[in-house]
Amino acid sequence: MGTFSDDVLRLVSRADAPAQAGVFAGDNPAEYNANDPIRLWVIQVIIIIGMTQLLALFLSRIRQPRVIAEVIGGVLLGPSVMGHIPNFTATIFPKDSIPILNLTANVGLVLFLFLVGMEIDARVIRRNAKASFAISVAGLVIPLGLGAALAVPIYHQFTDGTANFGYFVLFVAVAVGITAFPVLCRILTELKLLDTTVGVVVLSAGVGNDVVGWILLALSVALINASSGLTALWVLLAGIAYVLFICFPIKWAYRWLAKKSGSLDAGVPSAMMMTVTIVLVLISGFYTDIIGIHAIFGGFLAGLVIPKDNGYAIALVEKLEDLVSILLLPLYFALSGLRTDLGLLDNGITWGYVVLICVVAFFSKFLGCAITAKLTGFNFREAGAIGTLMSCKGLVELIVLNVGLSAGILDTRTFSMFVLHALVLTFMTTPLTILFYPPKYRVHASAVQQLSPSTNATVEDGTSAPPGDFGDALRSRFTVVVDRLEQLPAVMTLTQLLQSHSAPESTSDDSSTDSSKYEKAALAQRHGLPSLPHGRQIQEPRISLDALRLIELTNRTSAVLKSQAADSLVQSDPVLAILKTHGYLNRMTVSTSLAVVGYEDFSENVAQHARAASSQLVILPWTSGLASVEEATETANDASGSHATPVSTSPFDGLFQQKRERDHGSVAAHSHFIRRVFADAPADVALFWDRGFPQAFESGAQYHVFMPFFGGPDDRAALSFVVQLALNAAVSATVVKMKKVGDDELTPLNSIDHAKAQTLLQSSVHNTVFPDTVYGAQTTQTRLASETADSILWTKLTTSAVPELAGAISRVTFLEETSSKPLHALVDLVSRSAASKARQVVVVGRSRRMADESHHAELQELCVERNASLESDLPKTLGDVACAFVATGTSVSLLVMQAAQKQ
Repeated sequence: MGTFSDDVLRLVSRADAPAQAGVFAGDNPAEYNANDPIRLWVIQVIIIIGMTQLLALFLSRIRQPRVIAEVIGGVLLGPSVMGHIPNFTATIFPKDSIPILNLTANVGLVLFLFLVGMEIDARVIRRNAKASFAISVAGLVIPLGLGAALAVPIYHQFTDGTANFGYFVLFVAVAVGITAFPVLCRILTELKLLDTTVGVVVLSAGVGNDVVGWILLALSVALINASSGLTALWVLLAGIAYVLFICFPIKWAYRWLAKKSGSLDAGVPSAMMMTVTIVLVLISGFYTDIIGIHAIFGGFLAGLVIPKDNGYAIALVEKLEDLVSILLLPLYFALSGLRTDLGLLDNGITWGYVVLICVVAFFSKFLGCAITAKLTGFNFREAGAIGTLMSCKGLVELIVLNVGLSAGILDTRTFSMFVLHALVLTFMTTPLTILFYPPKYRVHASAVQQLSPSTNATVEDGTSAPPGDFGDALRSRFTVVVDRLEQLPAVMTLTQLLQSHSAPESTSDDSSTDSSKYEKAALAQRHGLPSLPHGRQIQEPRISLDALRLIELTNRTSAVLKSQAADSLVQSDPVLAILKTHGYLNRMTVSTSLAVVGYEDFSENVAQHARAASSQLVILPWTSGLASVEEATETANDASGSHATPVSTSPFDGLFQQKRERDHGSVAAHSHFIRRVFADAPADVALFWDRGFPQAFESGAQYHVFMPFFGGPDDRAALSFVVQLALNAAVSATVVKMKKVGDDELTPLNSIDHAKAQTLLQSSVHNTVFPDTVYGAQTTQTRLASETADSILWTKLTTSAVPELAGAISRVTFLEETSSKPLHALVDLVSRSAASKARQVVVVGRSRRMADESHHAELQELCVERNASLESDLPKTLGDVACAFVATGTSVSLLVMQAAQKQ
């Protein structure tokens, strides 16, 4: 038959095929079709993910691991709860669809165990090896023995005797004695225990327990799958041979290939290395499965191969974790829940055994590990925390139970009993750990305390203040908080201003001066020092910069790896490397540290770090998302002359890289972080909003600092900081002491303008869930004391009563102004001075406490005049004076200072 005839017959046969019009032909998408199973699979996945995400959202609030939400989600979807809905299980989870769902879940499980293998770092075992080994042995031997004893009555009470007794005892012993290392890592990270002695010991002991647990699991599976003793021996020998093969030749070959391709040096796997890695995982799982050991064991072994150098493993995890943890892994734990039927726990004997299992599993681990920890030198609280953490269950136990159920060793009733006990023990771990070991009893080995002796000596040498009464106001120890690369220009700008080197000359000097400069530069190079001009007029403290890099802790595996590798990341982090280079070139002592914590703990971590470093000023850099300073000014000016939609102005827009439409919830959250730092920091705090260089800025131009002085502790701190900046010969300053007069002369707002002002200034108040900062009530005595301190400081600086700072004060112009509208007057003064080629920096006090007067009404008037919309959190964060410059679009950088509160 010819080709044409074949084509005609093919078309006819296709025409006879079933209609493919889908729902338009009356097809039911929820009906399982073996030829097109993806439709029902998608429905199942969406339901499972939706249920687990909702539960995780709630359980994360009470600091519970995600695995609990995934298992409980499966229990709710299974026969225990929603299975009682007529036809729910038959429609959504029919028996014919379970194999495909199970296949997908097992693929995800193999990949997840690969990620777990990468979390295992044998180097942690060497830390506190003696105590870790003793705790690990006690946490295995006692629970395994008591678990085996517990299996005997359970076997006789709940099985029909068909299951092999020895295998049943082995599975129950492993389920009771194992510690869930992946869940343990996440709990340690969440509770910020990784850098404590307790965390290090538990992590080391957990690694040993986890490895032994996998060996016991492999042994159990091998014995079950073997038809005879000889077959079991072959399975074990083949498994041991493969472990040796993959941990040595394959590991060496993989490392060589990663180096050869440049991926290891770059710290990022290339496309070729990703292909090799995935193929390695699949082949490893395939081999362990065909020899009679579960495929997950092969995925775990493949994870041990991956090198941890240069952040390579972290980058590899980041490429896989979202697909695995969001899509694939929840399917496996949901299947565990679907197989759990709590309805079978229908009598007192069953519930009695559930309680007995929980008691034996918890106390065998808790007492064994806690007593051993106490004998090895830990105190009562630390020993209790170690015992509680080592009793954590979760992932590995659920895998053991699922393997036992699939092999017929466990029935649905006993499976449900052990799943319930795993949930209870995992749920107990976090609250009991906090109860035994609250934060006030923890001793963190922070990076500040791990400085080298030479670095510490340098810092101490640099703390000596210059002589004189004003010397204490000069700061030398600064903590800089960075979490984004874009914040580095602001940090560099501010730290450069703090250096009191000579100003760049805009005109040519005589030849002798030039030759002297070149001779000094050559001499500096000959002694191996940076050849930067740094001639000092007075003896001022050497700048010590303590850089704190914050990385948000999430549920991702990569975040857990980063928290474990914080000591090595602090050496390779590009942001910290740039800061260290900047400090060296500017002769500053720079110490660096890195913290991986939850976002809600950022402010607490900043306060703790500043306290540990004895910092005098905490610097919070911020960046602007505007293309240039002129663009912001033009936008504000255009808005002020039209009736268009109000221009929303906020220094936090740059963080979200959006100009018009922003996530108000995120803005409020970051405003809350800054306000928490203002409230909790033990030192002065400076929020620096760097607007960048204006287009007309020349490299030889100087900086000009403008400061309005209203009075109060924040303004006094800002004034002393301005004087310190003026130690730099490239900086000039203008300080204006503003006095508000004629309060009744403010332009009254009519009802329409008043409503508009409220709209412009409080446009997003409904999105704000954080309360305003609460300060102590002022008294007449405290106000008089503050006013007296203002007068003393102002008189001292304006009458040259500080001779050692004469050079700095000579570059500061002190003015006194009175106005009925001080904010309007200040904006006009800054706008006129902005026409110069000098780079403008406005320094203001936050003045949210003990302020002489409120400028809120005038700020509302400014918003109406300029048609500018401010986030409702912005005045609470920056203060009214700073917001006036933001609302008017003034083309200057802005530094908001708050003095430390007396504790």
